[in-house]
Amino acid sequence: MPNAEPTNQLRERVEDGGVAVGVLDSTYSPTLVEFYGDLGVDFVWLDFEHGGPDPWDGPTVENLLRAADRSDVELLVRLPDTDPTLVRKALDLGVRNVFLPRVETAAEVEAAVKSARFEYDGDPGNRGLGSPRARRWGLRENYVAVEDRETMVGTTIETREAVENIDEILSVPELGFVFLGPLDLSVAYGHPGEFDHPEVQEAVETVRAAAVDAGVPVGGLAFGMDDAAAKAADGYQILNLGSTTGALKEVVTGWLDEFGARE
Repeated sequence: MPNAEPTNQLRERVEDGGVAVGVLDSTYSPTLVEFYGDLGVDFVWLDFEHGGPDPWDGPTVENLLRAADRSDVELLVRLPDTDPTLVRKALDLGVRNVFLPRVETAAEVEAAVKSARFEYDGDPGNRGLGSPRARRWGLRENYVAVEDRETMVGTTIETREAVENIDEILSVPELGFVFLGPLDLSVAYGHPGEFDHPEVQEAVETVRAAAVDAGVPVGGLAFGMDDAAAKAADGYQILNLGSTTGALKEVVTGWLDEFGARE
């Protein structure tokens, strides 16, 4: 029904105190987005910062959203820029969960979050009111209230500046979540690829503890199932379990190894 109110199951899972698990689809394939939904993940992460289609390409993004709608899975979209105009574009296409790359200040985060709201912290927001796909081209009732309720805007913490400003960032009204980026933090702290380096781990723990104390959901990468369980116990509520290419690598190399052993 065109007037049915959409619900953001990722938001609901997090707000209910649960842990949402998902997969990074590094192929940007509507077929795989649909398939992942049928497999039962909570979200499919589409990383438009490091690859994929141009996020301004509306028809391509719409096809990914249709695939997600088909199998009732949420998309978690990382944008390549914090530009509020890009945030509004993604939401008007129908994305409900976006997060920002490489932020440094609370002001930068607040501008993006405010751009996603019709009403913001008791004042007017900066989202435009049109009749885009998210509104079912003018057919959806209660559009303003539903969008403000269901939309989540989060931010990646992956720079020194963001770690140093974490308390101010966490105080941004209606911030949906923070997502820890240990790989980029390893670069920022001068230890590229060494995400287990003590200095990098200290930065990660600083952010995790501050977010848990502030009541802001924490997201991150799980490096295996033991790590996923440990992170869930440590307060993480959004966990990426792996990627399409990672899963294919594991399976196909296993096939090849087994075949080679039988020759």
